[in-house]
Amino acid sequence: MNRREFILALTGFAFSGNVSAGVKPLPHVSERNKVKISLVKTSDRASGVRKAIELLGINPVKGQDVLLKPNFNSADPFPGSTHNDTLMNLILHLKQMNAKSITIGERSGPPDTSDVLEEKGINGLCKKLDVTLINFEALPENEWIKIKPEQSHWRNGFDVAKPVLDSRCIVSTCCLKTHGYGGVFTMSLKLSVGITHKRNMTELHSSFLSMRKMIAEINQVYTPSLILLDAIEAFVDGGPMTGTRKRADVMIAGTDRIAIDALGLSILKELGSNKDIMGKKIFQQEQIARAVELGLGVTHPEDIEIVTGDDTSKRYAGKLKDILLEG
Repeated sequence: MNRREFILALTGFAFSGNVSAGVKPLPHVSERNKVKISLVKTSDRASGVRKAIELLGINPVKGQDVLLKPNFNSADPFPGSTHNDTLMNLILHLKQMNAKSITIGERSGPPDTSDVLEEKGINGLCKKLDVTLINFEALPENEWIKIKPEQSHWRNGFDVAKPVLDSRCIVSTCCLKTHGYGGVFTMSLKLSVGITHKRNMTELHSSFLSMRKMIAEINQVYTPSLILLDAIEAFVDGGPMTGTRKRADVMIAGTDRIAIDALGLSILKELGSNKDIMGKKIFQQEQIARAVELGLGVTHPEDIEIVTGDDTSKRYAGKLKDILLEG
């Protein structure tokens, strides 16, 4: 049974070219079960990537064919898109962790994905590092699977790139930024928008009242094995392509999307962000609240354990923990 068949069986999907049955929530994380998120205070991407992953004490990629999902919504400079140095160092570290193979998969938007990949030099980077590249936007129609979750805010479901459903090991790397077009923020949960077809974007972007919930609902179709968030710089207003920049000099990693985004929001609050971030408690943000309802990860800020490896990181983590608990 491959990854996609397992997900369909687990969630009760009926599959005959389309996925038409409901998505059942994944089990909730126990309130007593701490979720580890690593934090490294650094401006150096090479050491930051390595230390953040090593602090987790896990190796989910060993012997696996890894599908790597970056943030290439556009080719705008970091944090408008994944920094090429972060991507390169992440790939090199995944190889050191004995990943069997690595494939980058992405769909940009609104720009054409092939143009974004070309502008960012991703084709050359993949050749240099012996990495496969899949442009989701170029996939034929039979490589898109219709997902129709029950109790969804999507009117007729959404289409997911088949390589995502087929993958047994998905690693994602996201940026830290606000979103000026209704999403409020873009981190690990919203990164999943790039696994859907461009034709789904009209409904998503016109559903202002439900957009954040719809973003969370996309995440039901897969579970990442590893998440890396590059917060060396952040957009604290504007976004997702351009915005007001502030330096955080932080790299964080984990496996829980809710915990990653919650900690990212605490960084934005610590830096000083816009009213949509500063004026609402972290677990009341709609992306996070809906993800909690769906059982996609941690349910309370108290259950996030921030692990560090040096005094500077420990002190900063203490400040963020206070913000997390306050909301």
